[in-house]
Amino acid sequence: MADIDLPRLYLLTPPEIELSQFPDVLARVLDAHPVSCLRLDLATRDEDRISRAADACREVAHARDVAMVIADHQILAERLGLDGVHLSDAARSVRAARKALGPDAIVGSFCNASRHDGISAGEAGADYVAFGPVGGSGLGDGTQADHDLFQWWSDMIEVPVVAEGGIDTQRARSLAPVADFFAIGEEIWRKDDPVAALSALVDAMAAGMAEAGTAG
Repeated sequence: MADIDLPRLYLLTPPEIELSQFPDVLARVLDAHPVSCLRLDLATRDEDRISRAADACREVAHARDVAMVIADHQILAERLGLDGVHLSDAARSVRAARKALGPDAIVGSFCNASRHDGISAGEAGADYVAFGPVGGSGLGDGTQADHDLFQWWSDMIEVPVVAEGGIDTQRARSLAPVADFFAIGEEIWRKDDPVAALSALVDAMAAGMAEAGTAG
């Protein structure tokens, strides 16, 4: 598998974190497969809870040279020493976030299934554009981002593209040749063994790359 140039892994935290347990589980997952980025993506808006979760996860991630971003809380990204922000409002906040956080920060943009929003986000300075959901998920307005969107983007646009929401082995296999990253969260955290669940998705990506004739 090491000889196959797979899409990179982008982990999302669960919406609720038990701080006495999750950092250890996260460490096992990060040690099992190379991960490029971790997103703190909590349901709560309580800044104290977010801050404590960020501190715990950042320690685990940065010890393994994994970048860490936070969903939407641009101000907290700076305050908590994180590497950037993931914006869920398509292209609307990208330019302001880039100006506030500077050129070295990670600024990502979720654009549901809209080519126009994706292009606008890229032009505004986004480091990546996320499309989704790709499967059954409540992400965005529910409009699924299909294979053709990822194929078009990978053919036409240089900004890296992330597949997110409802990823299973079938979709991981199908989208691997046309996605730069897979954003994976509840798909593994809901399982009894998150490491095994992630390994199954990685194996599916490898199979998809091999089938597409892109094996190294």
